[in-house]
Amino acid sequence: MSNIVVFVEQEGGNLRQASLEALGAAHQAGATAVAVLCGDGAQAAAAKLTAQGVSAAICLDGPGTHSPDALSKALADIVQAQSASGFLAPATSRGRDLAPRVAAHLDCVLFSDVTGFAANGGGFEVTRPWLAGKAIATLTTSGAVLCATTRLNTFPIAGGGAAPTVTSQTLNDAGKARVTGVEAKGQAKLDVTEAPVVVSGGRGLKEPEGFQIIEDLAAAFGDAAVGASRAVVDLGWRPHSEQVGQTGKTVAPKLYIAVGISGAIQHLAGMRTSGTIVAINKDPEAPIFKVADYGIVGDAFEIVPALTAEIKAIKAKH
Repeated sequence: MSNIVVFVEQEGGNLRQASLEALGAAHQAGATAVAVLCGDGAQAAAAKLTAQGVSAAICLDGPGTHSPDALSKALADIVQAQSASGFLAPATSRGRDLAPRVAAHLDCVLFSDVTGFAANGGGFEVTRPWLAGKAIATLTTSGAVLCATTRLNTFPIAGGGAAPTVTSQTLNDAGKARVTGVEAKGQAKLDVTEAPVVVSGGRGLKEPEGFQIIEDLAAAFGDAAVGASRAVVDLGWRPHSEQVGQTGKTVAPKLYIAVGISGAIQHLAGMRTSGTIVAINKDPEAPIFKVADYGIVGDAFEIVPALTAEIKAIKAKH
């Protein structure tokens, strides 16, 4: 059975959902996962990996964990020490920062934002969207290690398994770049890349105040994030952190609701791999309907409040 080293993010001893999905990708390919964690709370987080099919967990400690240069070198060294044939990291901001550096140390090609991961002979193959999601490519590598980042909300979380063997390593500060501080968001809102439900709005909402119906619908779900098209972000209606699209964030929630969004190719590139897509638009010819699983033609200011009321009623029964 092949080994895969997976970089697992944690915060205060709590495992991030995106990392559990990366471990799920390794499990899906029938590989043995070696989890690597770092920072304060790493030991506590490693103890929570009993149901993710992890054989071993390595906790890195020391000032070097604040340096992407030092941390990526340590991850590459662990891949080689474990004779691993794969390295995975979630496609979060930190994963996207570290994975190319690890691939460079290993002299490997990096496959980014993959949506499929499977065994292929003695190695692995991945699938990922190409050409703004118009094509799905199946890729493999002739290198010794396949390095990839996993798209969020795509892979199932593994279940079962015994407690992993946990070891520690000290990581000295040896990098040119170093993170000196992390500033938390002013509001504790779900990020569009991690939410299982995303409700996005576009120029069809007419004005910034029109987003109140989007906020209300997202709040009714309880586990939903608010997204936006590039057009409304450019107008200053919504922050860039909510922008979904080729120049914003790529999302793959279980449910994506597009309200008043025409469906320009730039926006479709960021959301077309969502599980279920619902489009609400008064223009029956809007391109968004071509990728939607369900389409509602009508006035968003009538449809969305009615939908919000129904979601609230269903939630109240459960």
